Amino acid sequence: MPRAVTTGAIDALAPAIADLCTGWAARALPDLVHADVRLAVTEAKMAAAENGEPKFASDDYACALGVRVLARRRAVAAGYAGQTLGAADLPRLAGIVREAMRRAHGRAIASAEGKAQVRAELAPLGASLADTRLGAVPPARDRVPARYGRDPRAVPLDEIVRVTTDIAREVRAVDPRLAFSHVGTHTELGRELYCSSAGALVDQSVALTQGVAYVVAATPETSQELYDVIGHQRGWEVVLEGAHDGALELPDLRTFALALAREAAELAAAPPLPSTDGEVVVVTDPHYNALVAHEIVGHPSELDRGLKLETAYAGRSWLLRALEDTQVGRRVASALVSAYSDPALPGYGHYRYDDEGTPGRRVTHLDAGIFTEFLNSRQTAAVLGAEPNGHYKASEACLVPLIRMSTTVFAPGADDPAAIVRDVEHGYYLAGHRIPSIAESRENFLISARRVREIRHGELGRLYRDGGILADSREYLMGIDAVGTDFRIYPIPNCGKGQPMQTKRLGNGGPTMRSRARLVGPA
Repeated sequence: MPRAVTTGAIDALAPAIADLCTGWAARALPDLVHADVRLAVTEAKMAAAENGEPKFASDDYACALGVRVLARRRAVAAGYAGQTLGAADLPRLAGIVREAMRRAHGRAIASAEGKAQVRAELAPLGASLADTRLGAVPPARDRVPARYGRDPRAVPLDEIVRVTTDIAREVRAVDPRLAFSHVGTHTELGRELYCSSAGALVDQSVALTQGVAYVVAATPETSQELYDVIGHQRGWEVVLEGAHDGALELPDLRTFALALAREAAELAAAPPLPSTDGEVVVVTDPHYNALVAHEIVGHPSELDRGLKLETAYAGRSWLLRALEDTQVGRRVASALVSAYSDPALPGYGHYRYDDEGTPGRRVTHLDAGIFTEFLNSRQTAAVLGAEPNGHYKASEACLVPLIRMSTTVFAPGADDPAAIVRDVEHGYYLAGHRIPSIAESRENFLISARRVREIRHGELGRLYRDGGILADSREYLMGIDAVGTDFRIYPIPNCGKGQPMQTKRLGNGGPTMRSRARLVGPA
């Protein structure tokens, strides 16, 4: 019996799973409307070091199964089943899949019957419980290979430990003010199979490598902690060489981690940013704008938020207050501002198909300041009568997918980034993002920067720490009067959403931008 599950196992398993979806399900599950199955295997290696000494290392695999069934019993509803798997499960996988489909079917039937009962008892209010429908998508049949220079599976674990520890030792020696440092590396190859009763059969593989640095610098007056990552959908070469793929431009982990350590030491010696009494001119760099795009464009553009499906645990969206009260077609930003989500862009947010076999496509959220489109799933697209756009993803196959960003960015503009600063008589330049604090419906925000510099007569001046922008989302976007050409994409390793929480990797970015806002320093 195998002691581990490898990505190659899917080659042997795919035909049986496809047959269960397209043949067995229709015969065995009464009142079936739709069924799909996701099977995923990931082989990963990782290491970490703290304060220059090895902390842990791992060479492991993960395997998981997820099933969705739609069934009709006076109404149409969905049921789900998911579980993690091990090597001992593979010989009986067909039976496990059949049982998972039966469980999902039973839940769908129970939900459909309950829905029909509430409709009858609470009319006309019960009519709000609509049948679960899926927007039409042609069943795709495709195989998507992973891209890498060095196969994550072939890198010796002792090399990963050595490289990680060597970098950590160099980081620890950067400055005597460093009180703590952590360096981590992770490289993996994942493969996911998607099959549906409509005949879809999509086999996608993805290589992913990440390096992380976390440092704390301390002085008698304060401490400064910084955390950031490099990463790309490539092999182990990302740690050694960085990532150089169009707008995704990242250094190797050694260079990156040493620079972060020096920055933390410099910031620990800087004064705190004083809060401003009112609005001032603010210029924000691409790294800062990556988090702005994430929090005030990406999340409120997720249609499950807009439709109140996430209200209890993640909030709503000011872009859709009701089906008859949305911001679609209305101006919410300056005419200089466009923003979109695009899974074709390089980096963590890249994929060809989402987790229900829908081809991912570019979704334009802001077109010259006008809000135009939400991210959706097949189910939420059907509610609005929209075309499914391929943004339904789960962090693990055993979990129910959620509407997620791919790579959400502000589009580049026509202004020279240096001129954007040079044209400011007095204001502040914010670089790097740190901590977001966002309103429940995303209509206002406080996002702190890693570093802030005062601008006087077009020149960058004094460095400050621990400050950020406090603004109304619409007013801030409407006030943007310059957008740079320096478009960049950054990896976001830890976007949380859902209950239970799903932490997903994705991409965000944008160019340098200028607006007006109030600055807030530490309390």
